[in-house]
Amino acid sequence: MPIKTTPFDAARYLTAPEAQAELLSDALESGDAGYIANALGLIARARGMSDVARGAGVTREALYKSLSSDGDPKLTTLLGVMKSLGFKLTAEAIR
Repeated sequence: MPIKTTPFDAARYLTAPEAQAELLSDALESGDAGYIANALGLIARARGMSDVARGAGVTREALYKSLSSDGDPKLTTLLGVMKSLGFKLTAEAIR
């Protein structure tokens, strides 16, 4: 008898802003562009992709494409999404 599975969507469980910020911080710290885009995509889906796209000044379809794990969002898109989500990008010196 085959095992029945259901798709898992982390965006359904990523509802707390603190958890979203932790995921995004981890992604940014990793320096992995795919991970960063995927994390932003998960957070945007959790908050409502249409609202985030509108706040970032891009279409919903363009946002889905640029925030996929294969995506490579332009800096203006990245900054617009971060602002729309209520996050800011900061830098600190590393040794």
